[in-house]
Order: sequence, then C-alpha cells, then structure tokens
Amino acid sequence: MEPAAKRTYAEPELPPSRGAVSAALIAYLRGTGALPDDAALAGADPLGDDHQLALYLCYELHYRGFAGVDGAREWDPELLRVRAALEKPFLAALRAGATRHTRADEALDELLVEPVDGEGVSHFLRDEGELWHLREYAAQRSVYHLKEADPHAWVLPRLWGRAKAGMAAVEFDEWGGGRVERVHARLFADLMTDLGLDPSYGRYLDASGAEALAVVNLMSLFGLHRELRGALVGHFAAVETTSSPGSRRLASAMRRTGAGPAAEHFYAEHVEADAVHEQVVRREVVAGLLEEEPHLDADIAFGVEATGWVEDRLADRLLEAWRSGRSSLRTAV
Repeated sequence: MEPAAKRTYAEPELPPSRGAVSAALIAYLRGTGALPDDAALAGADPLGDDHQLALYLCYELHYRGFAGVDGAREWDPELLRVRAALEKPFLAALRAGATRHTRADEALDELLVEPVDGEGVSHFLRDEGELWHLREYAAQRSVYHLKEADPHAWVLPRLWGRAKAGMAAVEFDEWGGGRVERVHARLFADLMTDLGLDPSYGRYLDASGAEALAVVNLMSLFGLHRELRGALVGHFAAVETTSSPGSRRLASAMRRTGAGPAAEHFYAEHVEADAVHEQVVRREVVAGLLEEEPHLDADIAFGVEATGWVEDRLADRLLEAWRSGRSSLRTAV
C-alpha cells in the first residue's frame, strides 16, 4: 500500500451553504435534514450561487463524493429527482443565452478568428496581471482542472467509430499518456504549489463564484446525459479550439510575473498539446459523430456556444473585479 504521507486522493469536505437550496441539500447529505422542497427549488436563480452550488454538489457525487457522505447517495432516487429539478432551469438558461447557430462548422469557424485587440482574461493576465490575479484565477479554475478531462469521459460509451477513437486519443493525452507525472490534473496541482496555493481537491470550492461553478456544471450536465452527447462534443471542441492561443498568453503571464516553472509549464504544455487536439477533435470526433448521427449538428453547435457563454460570464466577473482593484473570490485564499 502507498505510504499515507504520499497519498493525494481524498474526499473533500462539504462546503458552507449559499442559500436555502444548498443548505437543505447539505443537511440531507449529512443525514440531518430533508431535501429542498419544490418551492425552494423553483425560487432559486438558476445562474446564482445557491442553485449552482447545489447542482455542483449533486454532480460531485459522481466524481470523488464528499467526506462523511454515504457513497450510496450517488444513486439516491429522491436526490436524483432534485438534481433533475435543478438541471432543467439551468439548461433552459443555457439555451436562451447561447443558441445562435444550428451548424457545428459555423459555430466552430467563429472561434478560429481572434480579434487583434483582444480584451479577455488571458490578455489581461498577460499584459497587466499580478501574482494575486494569477492566484485567484488558478483557485477558481482548480474546481475543474484538478479533475481535468474527467467530465468528458462520460461521453465515450455514447460514441462510435471515428468519434470514439478520436475522443479516446485526446483523453489519453489529457491523462498523461500513461505517465502519472504528466497527467494534466497533476500538472495543475504543481502549478498551484508554485503559486502558493493548496492543491487539495476541492479546496477552493467555497472561494469560487457561481460563474466558475457554472463552467464545471455545464460539463457534467452534458456528460451525464446521453441525449446531450452532441453538446458535450461541441463543448470539448470549443475548449480545444480556444485553448492553445489562450494558454500561450497565460504561459507568458506566468513567466513575466515569476510565478514558477511548474506554473509556466502547465500552460506551455497546453499550447502544443491542444493545437494537435483541436485538429483531432474537429476532424475525427466532430466529423465522425456527424457522419454517424447528422441530426446532432445543432446540438454540437449549442455545446460550442454554451461553452463560450459561460466562459464569458466568468470573464466578466473576473475583469470587473480586477479592474476595480477588488478580489473576484467569495472568500480569501
């Protein structure tokens, strides 16, 4: 058995609640209360902190779970009913905010054109970012990056032929190509260590706002529903298409601020890897899926655009706070 001092797998603690829905859900997971009632569920803002935390908690039972929570809760029928009630308005909000194209190629082609005067988060961090900005960015991104590529694995049994082969090839790279020290989640943990952050799984869940949780919840929503397999492929294609140029800017930010070699390496690794992944995802995964199931074209486009929509909402929160000299976090790191 691996020595206790070297073990890094642990179930995170349940976080503090953010409202009536998440409070009831946490109490239920602890065995000390009832699930939220229909009135509470209906009254929660689907993009707000309470709703997004509650949905994240439901999804996390399919990943590492939580310390002290019975593993059988993963398939608790009443809890799944509540999860479905949380998913419905979130999905409706995504469709209302992100549906523009009905063809995957049109949605993806837009991502290939970068504005000369880009003003996104990676541009800010490259040009103006200080170490405290990078720490906040890494803390919120850790909610996903410490399980990088895991949400996308749900789609593998739902694909066939070229799409499945291409997706499996990219996932293999994301998980280090068989080498534990190259697993992207491990590389991100090393980045966090360079930045003086705690790399424990789930450590900064409470610090992360609703916008950061929505980015991760979107992946789980698409991955855990077979009917949304096209949207998951569209999401993955969007991530891989936009990752390389953004990662180049973030690697530059890490280098300029002296964040550390592991911090710079995480993004430098993604510059090359994701440039290759973009081609595989578009030519094999997207094209392969459309070859088998052409009726999913609009779903793939929706996945592309929903990804951009939640990322833009997160960027707005970060940049609004940073340009005002304020923290973007809910709690200090």
